[in-house]
Amino acid sequence: MEAKKTPKADLTKKSGLFLNLGLFVSVGLVLFAFEYKSFDDLGLKDLGQVSDDFEELLDIPITEQPPPPPPPIEQPVIQEIPDEVEIEEKIEVNFDLDVQEDQVIKEVVIADAPVVEKADEIFDVVENSPEFPGGMEAWNDYLRKNLKYPTQARRMGIEGTVYVVFVVNTDGSIQDVDILRGIGGGCDEEALRVVSNAPKWTPGKQRGRPVRVRMRLPIRFKLG
Repeated sequence: MEAKKTPKADLTKKSGLFLNLGLFVSVGLVLFAFEYKSFDDLGLKDLGQVSDDFEELLDIPITEQPPPPPPPIEQPVIQEIPDEVEIEEKIEVNFDLDVQEDQVIKEVVIADAPVVEKADEIFDVVENSPEFPGGMEAWNDYLRKNLKYPTQARRMGIEGTVYVVFVVNTDGSIQDVDILRGIGGGCDEEALRVVSNAPKWTPGKQRGRPVRVRMRLPIRFKLG
């Protein structure tokens, strides 16, 4: 038969209380150990009277040395020269050139050198440009009457401006006809034909003399 304890004799009920009391006492002892201070009674020592020797020190005044005097400046001595004294100075000029009065210097005349113009030279810019007989209006009438619109260009719908370059000789005749910029479709060949068959022009002049001049003219093709 198992023996049973009475509730009053059971100590496990108060174990928590005892544990908390033990921890409280332990923490209190530790804090007391850290806060406890001890003082040694060493007593006070009498150092006596310290002799004060500060009054015996001598006051040394601060002395300032004046700067050295500047060196004496020597004043220039001004000598007065009377106005009546004349200074005579002889200047001898010696020319080694032997000039004769009868010698005559010839006058140098600079004449303009004649401008030699080549007969075959072609000018791009001259004083008097070549002209078609009757002027540019007559040239445009000549183109309208003699220029035929190519069938191929008309069929392909080609239109534009052909730039022709040619040379006007000293007698007004035309040569070296070429296309500077074309549009095709037979228009270039038609422009060459019309310009090559044109009548003589009035030749251009340079310094009053007929010269060969290179001309550049546009010929426009436009469908009506």
